[in-house]
Amino acid sequence: IRECQALGVQVSLFMDPLPAAMALARAVGADRVELYTEPYAAAWGQPGQDEQLRRYAAAARAARDAGLGVNAGHDLSRDNLTDFLRAVPDVAEVSIGHALIGDALELGYTETVKGYLACTDAARVRAP
Repeated sequence: IRECQALGVQVSLFMDPLPAAMALARAVGADRVELYTEPYAAAWGQPGQDEQLRRYAAAARAARDAGLGVNAGHDLSRDNLTDFLRAVPDVAEVSIGHALIGDALELGYTETVKGYLACTDAARVRAP
């Protein structure tokens, strides 16, 4: 981590949404964490979705409190991204490679990117 940072590289660790682990990521010198979102994606639209979102929100708050930036990724898609971003505070970046490429094969890159931007925009707007 120190060697990467000495080269000007920001270090992000891929982490499960465990609040207690966020301080450990900071202790080893990470700049950010990327929350592994497959459990949320698997629960999306199911009875366990809200519990998963609470887990991720708690982990993101713990990361922020530890001085870390927060990213998220793995199995996020146009279907589940807005709900995730509405519930989980301070997410700076999302990694959506697989779903994005799958969507682009069907819709083209331009429409796909517009679709993901619409998801992030919708997450910023709260229903009254």
